[in-house]
Amino acid sequence: MAYLGSGMEEVEKTVATVNMVCDTMTGDGSLATMTIGASQEMPGHVNNVSIYFDGVAQRPTTDYTLSGKTVTFSTAPEASVNVVCLSYASEFLDVISDGTVYGAEILDGALTDAKIATGVSASKITGALPAIDGSAVTNFAPRAVTKSASDPVIATNPANGVGTVWANTTSGEMYVCTDATAGENVWVNIGGGSGDVWQFQGTIEGYIAGGNVVGGSAQNLIQKFLFSSNTTATNLGDLQVISYLSTGQSSSTHGYTSGGIPLTTRIEKFEFSTSNNATSHGNLQVNCHSTCGQSSRTHGYVSGGDAPFNDDIKKFAFASNVTSTNIGTLSTNTKAQAGLSGSDHGYTAGGGRPGSPFQQNDIERFAYASDGNASDIGTLITIRSSASGSTSSTDGFVHSGDTTGGQTATIEKFSLSSGTTSAAHGNGTGVRGGSTGSSSVTHGYACGGQTASNLTSIDKYGYSSNTTASDHGDLLLVGLIPSGHQF
Repeated sequence: MAYLGSGMEEVEKTVATVNMVCDTMTGDGSLATMTIGASQEMPGHVNNVSIYFDGVAQRPTTDYTLSGKTVTFSTAPEASVNVVCLSYASEFLDVISDGTVYGAEILDGALTDAKIATGVSASKITGALPAIDGSAVTNFAPRAVTKSASDPVIATNPANGVGTVWANTTSGEMYVCTDATAGENVWVNIGGGSGDVWQFQGTIEGYIAGGNVVGGSAQNLIQKFLFSSNTTATNLGDLQVISYLSTGQSSSTHGYTSGGIPLTTRIEKFEFSTSNNATSHGNLQVNCHSTCGQSSRTHGYVSGGDAPFNDDIKKFAFASNVTSTNIGTLSTNTKAQAGLSGSDHGYTAGGGRPGSPFQQNDIERFAYASDGNASDIGTLITIRSSASGSTSSTDGFVHSGDTTGGQTATIEKFSLSSGTTSAAHGNGTGVRGGSTGSSSVTHGYACGGQTASNLTSIDKYGYSSNTTASDHGDLLLVGLIPSGHQF
């Protein structure tokens, strides 16, 4: 059939203005493909190609298909049929008029990463972002800062656990949680001040190690008793060395004993959670006994002592077996003081000094954060030595002891922060000297000691009110001047 309409020359001139290329061929009845001209860009889609057989339009995808720049006919054009191919370059198809594309017209999954330019200019994002659900966001673990007018406490138990940051909006101090054990959190100060938040007090049990039995002979038993009920102590294990007049320290997992009689430099440790014998942990620089002990979160401290009288403050690390080092001195040579531990300072109260009178009533303290000498911060009401010490989160308590006139049953307390003269807090169940102390969160304990004979009884007294102590139970063996611990 003859072609009707404008000549191909006019069509080609017209389509050229819109980036069209015209290709032609003559059918032979067998050839079923034709190639779009080399000068044309990729059409990209079969709908960008128009095919005419002797001027009759063919249907894309039905009468012909497109692959790259090759057109394939479903039926080869018959002989002598004039085939005309008009192709549009796809590069003009991504210039789309505003408001002409609807969401329904975009093929699902068509917007691949390759189709999205790298980076989005800030100028393209304006106004407030809509509310979004971040529950499916991956590789992002925000740790919100908790703001409070006070410091965290050991029972804060943050929901985000270790790594939680706490900001005190009153002091400006900041803390990070390094141990989220329930009820026993550790918060390390990362601000400009000092003072980590941790708990020296035990929550489960008190421990004593070594001491004297009836007749004055030393023993090596490690005993423990529950804070929660009045019971007789049980055997946890044995020290490696039989001793008394040693001193005790406590980490969060172990108890430590240092020095003692027979004279030794030995530091031993035992685990709170298992019934095992003690193992060697290191040594003091010199033999000593009748020292007092303090504990920070990371170190044990040994203050004063005899063999001979000295004023040294020594410390050793809980983390490794090492020899202790001297970090400072007390105000004078002192032995048989009550040792107490606060969150950021160690304390000594009372004790004996060379000369007369032997007993003293000074309260001294030294900082854990920086090595240095102790300073005198107050005095006890009663001059005493060989007393036991316990601490709450705010106060130190001194129980019984030897005085210039005999022995006493009085319990005194003083503020850990202000350093003033102590105040009367109550009385023990009876006079005693040479007992050792343990501290729970709510109560202080005085274990063993001596009157006319060595004692096995355990006194218990509350921190919150001035009361007479109660009998909490008994040790398995007499505990005259053993080392004390708590867990």
